[in-house]
Order: sequence, then structure tokens, then C-alpha cells
Amino acid sequence: MTLGGKQLFLRVDANTQMGTGHLMRCLALAQGWQEQGGQATFVTTCDSEVLLHRLWEEGFQIIILEEEYPDPREWETTKQVFATHPESWVVLDGYHFDPAYHRKIKKAGHRLLVIDDMAHLDHYVADLVLNQNIHAAQLNYVCEPDTRLLLGTEYVLLRREFWSWRKWKRDIPEVGRKVLVTLGGSDPDNQTLKIIHAIKGVGVDDIEVLVVVGASNPHYDKLQIVTSYSKCKIRLVQNATNMPELMGWADVALAAGGSTCWEAAFLGLPSILLTIADNQCGIAKELNEAGVVINLGWYEDVLIKHITKALSHLFIDIEQRRRMSYNGQYLVDGNGCERVVSTMS
Repeated sequence: MTLGGKQLFLRVDANTQMGTGHLMRCLALAQGWQEQGGQATFVTTCDSEVLLHRLWEEGFQIIILEEEYPDPREWETTKQVFATHPESWVVLDGYHFDPAYHRKIKKAGHRLLVIDDMAHLDHYVADLVLNQNIHAAQLNYVCEPDTRLLLGTEYVLLRREFWSWRKWKRDIPEVGRKVLVTLGGSDPDNQTLKIIHAIKGVGVDDIEVLVVVGASNPHYDKLQIVTSYSKCKIRLVQNATNMPELMGWADVALAAGGSTCWEAAFLGLPSILLTIADNQCGIAKELNEAGVVINLGWYEDVLIKHITKALSHLFIDIEQRRRMSYNGQYLVDGNGCERVVSTMS
């Protein structure tokens, strides 16, 4: 399969409020498109220099929008960008893009892929609707008669750095001691700090902690101070580009219920989750029932002692970690980008 330079537009935003997950999974899809010989352009209101530099380094074009949808000026600019490549594919990823926006794109003559999580719209006017979540098939999508649904974890979008890890197998130590803390790109309520305090109470010797924060995290300076004075062996990393290596190093992850779940599952990394956004609730619940994660629930209800207890138990329970690792790698095989691009080509 080769795309012969065909153009893909990805209309996606990222900020402290909505996080970076939408943009990062679009990055994965753009990489898959690029891998097959296509070209990709991001059309975005993202103002993070770090994220924009990442896209530029990957060889993608970037169009920065001054206005956000539903400001009518946004579409006036966007439609002119799309018009440079008639009949191209457009990808939409964001809960603020409504059926009216879908219709504008289709009326302009483009093919449309909508990436979704919750089936929250009353109608989807798209050629393809992609929901990579484990519970996707249980949702009721109201679509056009010819809309094709791509539902489930076989379509999980993993970035290029994960592709070479498809046949990697995890070693499960008798006692876990290495923990990766990652709550997505923004973590506006600083749940990372609560987790750091919880880890201090875990009754296992020689714990090593790696805290990864994203480009949109507003609490980096405070976390830097806390980790520098911690008695635990703890390291703080911002804007990590080697997540597969970091996940491969860890024995357990403490994470949010976003796209990191699929990366950890793919690498067989047992995870303890806090849900920090509404769209994560279904993911965390289903992954917990599938034996892939331990779901502690909504972050406001989770106390420091709950995190400490869960991590302490998981560190010393090798059989549970082994089951969670197997279940995760069974669920996510890492070929999702190829499947989606193949469907689009």
C-alpha cells in the first residue's frame, strides 16, 4: 500500500483544559499516514511551542488558527486551507466539533474521519467514525447510512516510537519497585502531587519513581521543588519522547484513564488509574473489568491512603501483575494505525 503523496488534514486542538491526548493520537495517525507515503497537515489552535516543535520535527505542516470553533471566522480560515487539496481526507478529533461542522466539511467535498470516545453527538456526518476504546461497541452511534464504524482496541492509535516494541516481552519481578507516574499532558488539578505523597507511604524498600509531565502541565515548577527534596529516589521528566523505554523500565504505572492506558497495555505494564475527566470513566471501568488495570475511580474521591494501599499490594502480588500484563498485551497489538490508514486509502 502506498499513498503517493496524498494529503491528510488533521483538525485538532490542545490546551490545558482539554489536554494533549487528542493531538497525540492524531500525531500517531499522521505518522501512520506518512509511513505509507502520504503527507499530513495539522490545523490547530494549539499554542504550545513544545508540541508544535514536535509536529515540525516529524515533518508535518502546521497551520495555526487564531480563532476556535464555533467562532465563524475559524471555518472561514479552515475551509481555505482544506480547499488547497480538494477531496482530501480530513480528521476531526475534539468534542467541540458538532454535526454542523461535519456537514461543512462534507459539503466542501472532503472525506471525513471523526475520532470519538463517547458517542455524545446526536448525529455523525462522516465517512468513518473511529472509537479505539474497549467499550466502543456498546455505544449507540447515529450516523449516515454509509458511515463505517471502526470500534475497539484493534484500532488503538500508537505513535511511531512504539511500533518497534510489538514483539517485546516484559519480565515480571518477584517484587515491584519501579513506578512510572504519568497523568497526561496537562493535569490541571495537580493529581501528580497527590500520587507523589502517596508513594512515600508504600512499605517496599528501594522504590524508584519516575514522574513524567506533559508540555501543558502548569505545575511543573512546584513538582520540581517537591521531587528535589523527596527522600524517595525520584526523577521528574517533562515532555518525554521515549515513553516506550520509560514504560519498559517500570514495574507499575500510576496513570489517568486517557490514551496512556493503551500504551501501557500494549507494553504489558500493570497500571493503577485515577479518572480525571468524564471521557475516561468508561475506559477505566472496562479496563478494570478486563483485568488490565486497577481503577481507583474519580480523582476527587481518591485519597492518598487509597493510592498507597493499592500500590503496596500490587508491588508484592506478582501473580496479579503477571495477569494484568498478559491481559493488556492481548488487548492491544500495536497495529491500529496500519488498520485505520488501510481503511482510508
